[in-house]
Amino acid sequence: MGSEGPSNVTTIHITGFKKFHGVSENPTETIVTNLRPFMEKKGFPAGLTLGSCTILETAGQGAVGQLYKVLQSAIGGKDQGPSRNSGQIVWVHFGVNSGAPRFAIEMQAVNEATFRCPDELGWKPQRVPIVPSDGSITRTRESKLPVREMTRLLRKMGYEVAPSDDAGRFVCNYVYYHSLRFAEQNGILSLFVHVPLFLTIDEEVQMNFAASLLEVLASIVH
Repeated sequence: MGSEGPSNVTTIHITGFKKFHGVSENPTETIVTNLRPFMEKKGFPAGLTLGSCTILETAGQGAVGQLYKVLQSAIGGKDQGPSRNSGQIVWVHFGVNSGAPRFAIEMQAVNEATFRCPDELGWKPQRVPIVPSDGSITRTRESKLPVREMTRLLRKMGYEVAPSDDAGRFVCNYVYYHSLRFAEQNGILSLFVHVPLFLTIDEEVQMNFAASLLEVLASIVH
């Protein structure tokens, strides 16, 4: 009894980034900060709830401890067992690609940190494995979500969006790699979405895109 209740709800946790070198106002900070009130006005898709909305430091190694605290918060204590697994948990990470003309849904991350400029804590690795125990810098981890199908559905809604197999080698890829690894270890899902600057696609369209992405996730995640 009660099997149709909250236990079957998919919980989406969201992250964005603060400013970084060359991007003084990160659109993902605005999107993630405003998403909950935006969705409350618009209405949440059936079967979906919005969990945490967190703004991450745009940094790799120096911020990894905080990243894992954020990731761990979504699954709670390890003693929760089946009660946690009765509803799916999905991480959606938003990052900006300042030169992009459209949205991109990232299919994978690579075990390589090669930063074109120092991150916000001054770290500038070159050809360093993100997780040394995972082996080579050519090792990849893929999202378990159907990225091409999601892209198709979002295009039908009128958005300029494409699947991508290259999340770069900067902080976005660094966070995504850790998140995909954490997701695999904990039986949850992870996705990374690159957005353009608001100068390229305005804030209203980007907020609606984020809401539509949640709708698509609600329709495909069970």
